[in-house]
Amino acid sequence: MKTIKVGDIYITPSKIVCIGRNYVDHIKELNNEVPTSMVLFMKPNSAISEKLETKGKELHYEGEISFMIKDSKISSVGFGLDLTDRTLQSELKKKGLPWERAKAFDGAGVFGEFVDIDEKDIEKLNLKLYINDKLVQSGGVELMINKPTAVVEEILTFCTLEDGDIVMSGTPKGVGTFKPEDKFVGEIFMGDVKILTKTWRAV
Repeated sequence: MKTIKVGDIYITPSKIVCIGRNYVDHIKELNNEVPTSMVLFMKPNSAISEKLETKGKELHYEGEISFMIKDSKISSVGFGLDLTDRTLQSELKKKGLPWERAKAFDGAGVFGEFVDIDEKDIEKLNLKLYINDKLVQSGGVELMINKPTAVVEEILTFCTLEDGDIVMSGTPKGVGTFKPEDKFVGEIFMGDVKILTKTWRAV
């Protein structure tokens, strides 16, 4: 089973629960409709990776503020990359089929280290993603249609969140493809204070 580092310990999530279409500008850039209810999907533990891999395909990156759960509440935060086989996803959507083949493959959830966070500070969080030193994504909780605590509450109406599970809170506009050797730097801020940074080199 894959693990995530939180401070000085390693945690084994049973699953990742993701919300799609949670930023209006990202919905527009993909020409999707604004949902009337939360769009939720899952990635298995086997999707977790520390490496950023293209898998020999034209995958899309999606930078996301990600949360770890303890006692059914948000306990820590990290930077995550939701990788998507966009061509395959579009084909599946046209046929009305599930997205798992495009979203839940091995290595589709790339994470750095997580740090503990107080619930009262969640509203202050925002992210930045740089690729080859160029800022490509920027956004935070204030731009989310559904706030993180509300997302967790909705998930709990139909699914148990085990301690260590991860909730990915959606991606701001600026998603795109990447290639081997691209340098990714993901940052999480609490207000103006940077609390996390993670660098990946795509392979």
